[in-house]
Amino acid sequence: MARDQINAFLGVGTSYEGKLSFQGAVRIDGDFRGEISSEGTLVVGKDARLEGIFHVGQLILNGTVHGQVTASKKAVLNKQSHFHGILHAPACVVEEGAELCGKVNFDEEGGNMSEALEGQDSRDPAREGIISIANT
Repeated sequence: MARDQINAFLGVGTSYEGKLSFQGAVRIDGDFRGEISSEGTLVVGKDARLEGIFHVGQLILNGTVHGQVTASKKAVLNKQSHFHGILHAPACVVEEGAELCGKVNFDEEGGNMSEALEGQDSRDPAREGIISIANT
């Protein structure tokens, strides 16, 4: 992604807590805690740490995310990334070296992962389309 396509930037050493919505693309290299809602692209830099609930069109992860992510188009976890939580996307690219620990749901519908898991035993093998991955 070319730098001129980024609409907003939260740099290294900055922190933000709250709700963020945007159009286009946003890059976060600092700390973020809260909610993000966008049909655009969220780029998480290698030094970034995010925690919360995120609904985006595309996730490009180079840093650390703890929480629930719904990417309506695609999620890309690059080699130095760390993801802990629930990931819901119709397509996911995980580079060798990326850490992915949690639940993944590949669903074309783009539904709500929290609702999909509600009332289900996490050990139930009948949880169709959901896999658990732990990198040790």
